[in-house]
Amino acid sequence: MDTRRALRILATVLGTAGLLISGCSSDSSTSASPSAPSVPAALAPYYAQHLKWRDCGVEGFQCTTMKAPLDYAKPDGSDIELAVSRTKATGPGKRIGSLLVNPGGPGGSAVGYLQSYAAIGYPAQVRARYDMVAIDPRGVARSEPVECLTGPQMDAYTQVDQTPDDATEVNRLSDAYKEFASGCERRSGEILPHVSTVETARDMDMLRALLGDEKLHYVGASYGTYLGATYAELFPARVGRLVLDGAMDPSLPAVEANRDQTAGFETAFKSFAADCVKKADCPLGTTSTADAATRLKQFFAGLDARPIPSGASRELTESLATMGVVAAMYDESAWPQLRDALTGAEKGDGSGLLALADSYYEREPNGTYANLMFANTAVNCLDLPPAFADANAAAQALTGFEKASPVFGRTFTWAALNCAHWPVRPTGTPHRIEAKGADPILVVGTTRDPATPYKWAESLAGQLSSGTLLTYRGDGHTAYGRGSDCIDSAINTYLLDGTPPAKGKMCS
Repeated sequence: MDTRRALRILATVLGTAGLLISGCSSDSSTSASPSAPSVPAALAPYYAQHLKWRDCGVEGFQCTTMKAPLDYAKPDGSDIELAVSRTKATGPGKRIGSLLVNPGGPGGSAVGYLQSYAAIGYPAQVRARYDMVAIDPRGVARSEPVECLTGPQMDAYTQVDQTPDDATEVNRLSDAYKEFASGCERRSGEILPHVSTVETARDMDMLRALLGDEKLHYVGASYGTYLGATYAELFPARVGRLVLDGAMDPSLPAVEANRDQTAGFETAFKSFAADCVKKADCPLGTTSTADAATRLKQFFAGLDARPIPSGASRELTESLATMGVVAAMYDESAWPQLRDALTGAEKGDGSGLLALADSYYEREPNGTYANLMFANTAVNCLDLPPAFADANAAAQALTGFEKASPVFGRTFTWAALNCAHWPVRPTGTPHRIEAKGADPILVVGTTRDPATPYKWAESLAGQLSSGTLLTYRGDGHTAYGRGSDCIDSAINTYLLDGTPPAKGKMCS
């Protein structure tokens, strides 16, 4: 696991994202917008290409591909082919343009998210006036995906002990990260240097032009907020209506971002525990959140010594159980499932927690994995220098991480070691993003968000010269479309007429 991962966990998305696109047949084409001639001459052929839209076998959706330079520094070299899908505005009302959506990750399939959720889950009044569009980022899902490990290799990787107790276990974990990195280099070495967020943002601008839009309208969740903010930094004059929901803070170095997220999951666990202990059948007791945390730590320690059966070929290890609990922290609607899973595990049945861990890793029942975790690591390790240069640095940081989260601190510390052995040097650095000259940008933060702590939304809104912060007082990761009429109304108004909410607006 990489704790910088900020994927919006939605069962409807994760369960179907890999099953939605089939064969396509010819339908129509779209040409570049009038703004295309303003691009550098070397990129003009890319901005002048025609999108040939086709029926892609999913009712109401069209598919196409677009070409982009593999290396923007050498656009006369190799190309990369990127998958795009859309569903047209339904009406009534005047069409505003295209609305790009991205669910986060990095590594989440935007095409899968569009087809399984956004095109039906977004409010009808928004879908009426926008063509809903998604592009799988380079290296993700249908866009020349990064590949690293086979299914059996990935099974072994996810079971490696992430709370090493001695030098032997530390070396075993470091070796696992090295093997993962070597697998990525061996299978995807050509694309690994070219999956950065900056390059994906440039791809988005190309798509904007090819769709015929003068400005980019966009809703990005979680990591998608970093992608949207990066776009605004590169192309402030082309910013339309940008919603950045579950915001990341681009100014943080990797170690600080990891530690902040560790604290975020602790906050989310305390919220879950406070709810759980009120119930007579809470598997973590009925006394206090502190006692619940102690019992969960004891449960993890027991699995470290002796994994339990799951009814499958894999036992439930401490690492898998931890990821199962982490997965349920993304959405409070998963809390009943987590209670059931913990109750089952207490009785020696690890299947419930294993299922939650599998959803986190996007493991299919047949033992194959989506490329989520491969792309996730590839993008993160390219975007920022590693949190830790080696295992000694990670060990020295343990105290700070455990202070941030007594429950998850050790796991998240060692998880942050994964970029130390990455075969490609990082191209990005932490920095503030101001995007001077951009139209108003709406930043959304949730006060008890585990994966993107609320203070990140406060920071990003403060950095952006035209940023406005919208706050949701509540649990879970991201806020739009999760049950708050106040949040949804404010965002819908912004998307439909460009008016952001009043500064300091709070919703619950």
